Amino acid sequence: MFDKATWIRLPRNVVVGHGVIGQTVDAVEDVHLSGRPLVVSSPTPHEVAGERVFAQFEERGQDPAEVIVETASFGAVERVIETAEEVDAGFLLGVGGGKAIDIAKMAAEDLDLGFVSVPTAASHDGIVSGRGSVPEGDTRHSVASEPPLAVVADTEIIADAPWELTTAGCADIISNFTAVRDWQLANRLKNVEYHEYAGTLSQMTAEMLVENAGSIKQGLEESAWIVVKALVSSGVAMSIADSSRPASGAEHLFSHQLDRIAPEPALHGHQVGVGAIMTEYLHTGAKGQWHDVHDALEAIGAPTTADDLGIAEDTVIEALTTAHQIRDRYTILGDGVNEPAAIEAATVTGVI
Repeated sequence: MFDKATWIRLPRNVVVGHGVIGQTVDAVEDVHLSGRPLVVSSPTPHEVAGERVFAQFEERGQDPAEVIVETASFGAVERVIETAEEVDAGFLLGVGGGKAIDIAKMAAEDLDLGFVSVPTAASHDGIVSGRGSVPEGDTRHSVASEPPLAVVADTEIIADAPWELTTAGCADIISNFTAVRDWQLANRLKNVEYHEYAGTLSQMTAEMLVENAGSIKQGLEESAWIVVKALVSSGVAMSIADSSRPASGAEHLFSHQLDRIAPEPALHGHQVGVGAIMTEYLHTGAKGQWHDVHDALEAIGAPTTADDLGIAEDTVIEALTTAHQIRDRYTILGDGVNEPAAIEAATVTGVI
């Protein structure tokens, strides 16, 4: 008897372009969210965009409330939940980078309220996905969260964000190459369910960035447009698969392990980019496509070496050999890569 079923939650409105932050209230009304808005932001994004979003709802007489979070933590999520209950919020808006958006979406999931994403930087695909990532101690938790009903991405604001955040977002997307390879490998060897459409969409998104890497330049709003579209596409792929598999494989395990053991970890996207260079080598060998990953990252100015990340070479090797311990997700790392193999992958690819 056929009893397979799925429930795909996708954004209904994705508004991208120059000056579109002025359409935030319209985008919210179009998805029929009602009640008191709660704007969740962090200090700098609050100044850049949060105040403007708050003022729009105020002008429409919707009595918005706001909460500004300093750090990403489960404590911050609890604070947002408590504030939402105190003000009787009808829906939440996350205005900022990964921190504010992840906290807002996780709170919305707990409260069973609608969530709207208003990114101020294109730093990772969490602006659209149904996953939230929050550090705790020396590890980082990725949990199922409320995906946004609407996304309002103003490319004028995003183009003005620190360039390193944009290159981190690009690297996060480019790493989809190895994430999909790992997913397919897990399907063949461990019978993990593979979603052809989600995998293809994720891979096409990575290819789009690789092909356009030479035209992604600092300060160009067109570049922000390309990156945001790719991040949206990657987030949609995860929603279709109901899993982070389309965009998270061994390269993400490597990054999470660096978060645990490196004295000063780099940006998430930059770490997964470097991880993707090495894991692509593990998949395809010295003559494989790791060159394409490396060259695309180099073209946009993203890190390609341990030195670029500001992380010691021996720490990179330690992370690569122990990353398989992070979670029960089968990847090219299998039950662990031994040190000589890790050194070879890092050396041949120029990471160390």
